[in-house]
Amino acid sequence: MSEQEAIGMIAGNGIYPAIFARAARSAGVERLVAAAFQDETEPVIEELADEVAWMRVGQLGKMIKFFKGAGVTRAVMVGQIAPKNLFDLRPDLRTLMLLGRLKERNAESIFRGIGAELAKEGIELMPATTYLDDLLPEPGHVCGPAPGKRLEEEAAFGFKIAKEISRLDIGQTVVVRKGTVLAVEAFEGTNAAIRRGGEQGRGQAVVVKVSKPDQDLRFDVPCIGPETISVAAYAGVTALVIEAGATLLLGKEEIERLAEERGVTVFAYRG
Repeated sequence: MSEQEAIGMIAGNGIYPAIFARAARSAGVERLVAAAFQDETEPVIEELADEVAWMRVGQLGKMIKFFKGAGVTRAVMVGQIAPKNLFDLRPDLRTLMLLGRLKERNAESIFRGIGAELAKEGIELMPATTYLDDLLPEPGHVCGPAPGKRLEEEAAFGFKIAKEISRLDIGQTVVVRKGTVLAVEAFEGTNAAIRRGGEQGRGQAVVVKVSKPDQDLRFDVPCIGPETISVAAYAGVTALVIEAGATLLLGKEEIERLAEERGVTVFAYRG
């Protein structure tokens, strides 16, 4: 890929867009063009991208027109869209036509549909991990206190359950304790599941977060950030297990600092 060409960013919420933008610049990308979303994307995107267009979630036609006008032929989805916004769309005509063709309207089917619409217009949707390989940890202890004796056993149990619920498109995170499932992530999201499970775990809960089988790396790549560590610590979680090589550490230095300070072990597991 020529780093002189414009790279499009479909910029969701959180710190992901900023981390991607800085990594892309470090890799030599000279021009970043961002589609930003009202009530989602952080305003700092204006400082990080060369060209920004603000739009509502659901304005697919506007996004495609913007990217084509800016000469974008490759784009990356960075940052989530809040689930409530995905299902509270005020769609334009192009989005209405896309939704009309979908048999199921979940986040994955909508994102796949968006990728197909972009491809029709000559815009390739690249993996969401592009330029971020150094944020995908290898198996083993990542940060925080040293793993306890039972952690690998808890990780193996939670990994098996989480892979199954993710295969069924329910969620990608479970909270376990001594072979018991305390909470399963669904529509409410990872942090809410951590809070529920931590309450039941009485200071001994372990969170396990995985990728979906056959995960489409163009979107919805599992991530943890500083907020994940803070939520886990507040909920009384002792360890956070992530899938090795498949989970992004967004805000790595802050994650490491908080994990040590709050006593949360972060461990990368490969099943």
